[in-house]
Amino acid sequence: MNKISNIIFDYGNVIFTIDFKRAQQSFTDLGIKDVEHFFSHAGHAPIFDQFERGLISAEEFREGIRKIIGNPELTDDQIDNAWNSLLIGVPEPNHDLLLKVKDQYRTFLLSNNNEIHYNWIIDYLRREHHLDSNAIFFEKDYYSHLMKMRKPNPEIFEYVLKEHQLDPAETLFIDDSPQHLKTAANLGLHTHLLTKDESLENFLYSSGILKK
Repeated sequence: MNKISNIIFDYGNVIFTIDFKRAQQSFTDLGIKDVEHFFSHAGHAPIFDQFERGLISAEEFREGIRKIIGNPELTDDQIDNAWNSLLIGVPEPNHDLLLKVKDQYRTFLLSNNNEIHYNWIIDYLRREHHLDSNAIFFEKDYYSHLMKMRKPNPEIFEYVLKEHQLDPAETLFIDDSPQHLKTAANLGLHTHLLTKDESLENFLYSSGILKK
């Protein structure tokens, strides 16, 4: 890929596999009605935006879920387990791929995340991959709940670009959400939509970012 010096990666369904259908079923089992409007890839209830921007704590998130469902007896573990059912894991080649890309480009992670998922992921990385975090794979890894802003709002992209003096014309953003890519493209970044039919490995090699 010509003129690319920097690559910003999304996390969910780019590096780390997530399954919206599993989470939808889990929330339905807890008592959520019309789960497609409550939580889906295309959009979700405001409480998720608030949580991913770090505007509410995990405790406030859980209490909000209890109120939405109308069941004050739901335990923290029931809510956390339903919410974390979204999370699957990192496919076998992806960590090695990230290290190879980092050898040739400046690389960054920009993830819409939240306190509960973040803690689960860190535990997963330690348990399954003997890593303390994702920091080894990137010049800097960014998480929305720690930044108090989230994709697709432009300020989160502008922050990363300014903080690292990245030229948008030399920066590629890879994500699985069209609404996030639209904002990035409007700011002048190159973008790629990674679909469920295309692995990160296939894209990196077919695009020429990595050579066989």
